[in-house]
Amino acid sequence: MFQHTIMNMFKNKYTLGIAFLIIFGISACSDKKEKDAIAETEKQEAALDTPSVVLVTAAKGKLSPTIALPGELIPYQQVDLYAKINSYVKKLYADIGSQVHTGDLLATLEAPEINSQIAALQSRIKQQEAIYIASKATYDRLLNTSKTPGTVSENDLEQAEAKKNSDLANVEAAKSDYKAATANLDYLQIRAPFDGVVTARNVNLGAYVGPGQGGAVPLFVIQDQERMRLVISVPEMYTGGLSNKSEVTFTVKTLSAEKFKAQVKRLAGALDEKLRAERLEMDVYNKDKKLLPGMYADVNIPAPSRDSAIVLPKSAVVTSTEKVFVIRVNNNKAEWVDVKKGVIASDDMEVYGDIKPGDQIIKVASDEIRNGSNVRVSNVAKSETYKAPAK
Repeated sequence: MFQHTIMNMFKNKYTLGIAFLIIFGISACSDKKEKDAIAETEKQEAALDTPSVVLVTAAKGKLSPTIALPGELIPYQQVDLYAKINSYVKKLYADIGSQVHTGDLLATLEAPEINSQIAALQSRIKQQEAIYIASKATYDRLLNTSKTPGTVSENDLEQAEAKKNSDLANVEAAKSDYKAATANLDYLQIRAPFDGVVTARNVNLGAYVGPGQGGAVPLFVIQDQERMRLVISVPEMYTGGLSNKSEVTFTVKTLSAEKFKAQVKRLAGALDEKLRAERLEMDVYNKDKKLLPGMYADVNIPAPSRDSAIVLPKSAVVTSTEKVFVIRVNNNKAEWVDVKKGVIASDDMEVYGDIKPGDQIIKVASDEIRNGSNVRVSNVAKSETYKAPAK
């Protein structure tokens, strides 16, 4: 009985020992996994806090790109022809699409009241001439009589002379009114002021036209389409190197396979207050009439280049809502440097700011890399000197 009790006690201690070892082993494994998980988390957080970056060494370069800007083709000359006096359309000699030359008659108008006015003015001239003849005769008689002393007072002679001169002035005024009335007859003929094409005709036979009868609508619109103006607005940053010797190329959507050339002819010499851009005009000769006024063009103009500019890949320049900057690396610390953008060509960009040749710049930057944060240079490409491709 005693031996059996001893055996049971020994078995219980052995069982407890095994249980203790099992529990201790499980606890140790759990602690190791937890430590490994914590270490991995800390490693990931460290990687996030210290991003891996590729650097480029800043260097001076020169870009000679072309800038693509939208443009518009407009007629070299365009005129809206209106009726100067109230009249009726008597006859039309041109229609939409008609090719006209300087002085060609486009339409004739009629205004019967003008003929009545001219006849009345002719009568008025004759009336004023008769009055002048009478006053002149009176003055001449008084002048001859005054040669005999005491016969005519000096005041009567002066009054007669004044009357004669006044009547002569009335004759000249009547003649001027007559000339003005007859000049209105020329306004009844609508003629082309230059060679061009009629692009609009807004009247029909018998229509009542004139300044007070829908005067805002022209009778005809004529455009010179053999020579046109290509108009573009060049942003301020690109205006410095342009002159009237610069040549541009452009395309239009309807003739996308064909390139056209034009030379800068006129520069505004000032910036538009709203667009902050300078207006440029090029003359485009259009003898074959391929191009039409109102077409939009994609224009490539040469951009000014500077030898002293720092050239970096576009990916190195960050544009945020607050600023434009690049990220320089000093002793594995990120430093935001404010810059201004210059000429852009393909994947390259000129930048201006507190950047010097030899500075280490993050090649692919973003505002997620905070100013003053730690960075880790990638082992794949620690640093490379950036060279802009030759243009």
